[in-house]
Amino acid sequence: MAEMTVKEMADFIRDDLRLKTLPIAVKFLGSKADLPEKTRQPSIALGKRVTICQGVTMARNYGWTVGLTREDLNCVPAMITFGFTDAPDQVESLTRLFREIGFASTEEGARREMDAMHKLGNGEIEAIALAPLAKGQLAPDTIVLFGNPAQVMRLIQAWTYVKGGRVPGSFGGKVECDEYLLAPFKTRDARVTIPGNGDRIFSGTQDDEMAFSIPGQDLKDLVRGLVESGKKIGARYPVPPYQNYQPEFPKAHVSLGKELGIF
Repeated sequence: MAEMTVKEMADFIRDDLRLKTLPIAVKFLGSKADLPEKTRQPSIALGKRVTICQGVTMARNYGWTVGLTREDLNCVPAMITFGFTDAPDQVESLTRLFREIGFASTEEGARREMDAMHKLGNGEIEAIALAPLAKGQLAPDTIVLFGNPAQVMRLIQAWTYVKGGRVPGSFGGKVECDEYLLAPFKTRDARVTIPGNGDRIFSGTQDDEMAFSIPGQDLKDLVRGLVESGKKIGARYPVPPYQNYQPEFPKAHVSLGKELGIF
């Protein structure tokens, strides 16, 4: 496969899978001073504080380069998870919250779930930068793509073609921004995510959308996998329906067909 630019790879993925929204690049920044030029920070550009998943939607739908700092955000569980608060114990704070709002039947169960989530320490980063991958603005820590289950299936096939094994996922139905943004960065592996409550309420994620994300350095492997995986059997998206068969019809159709000399 000929060498491709980041823009060419991003465009290829979107065209090959007919994605509705843009693949996005995500960068975790130790200093907000490192946000790219012409970055839109919601607190400044819109005069509002938003959720992290809203920033994702702005990047993948509007094509904006979005910068999220502590001053731009107001989603308490996500801010705790990404280290944008002074919570003395992240797990305890999240456990208490999800017990109080009825997302866990026991404190022990809530704590087990919170322990399993990927987190950044308080102050570990000052900003999250999100931009369309095709812009090539960021050397991404994570690349995120949203698609329907069949499109995500092809991404999984592409990844496993190159990397082997299976693609992991961890599902809680809430604060899933940690799964599709942080998990690939932390684990250096791909991730499949079912977007959670906040994604659907605040960022407009649709019922048919899932997220597939990979470590930023693995873009070339993903593209190679899309080109090569299942090539010998014509695997692609949209999945072509099998047509090499003779259909059968109800008795009334058959009876009339015989009367007319069709059968």
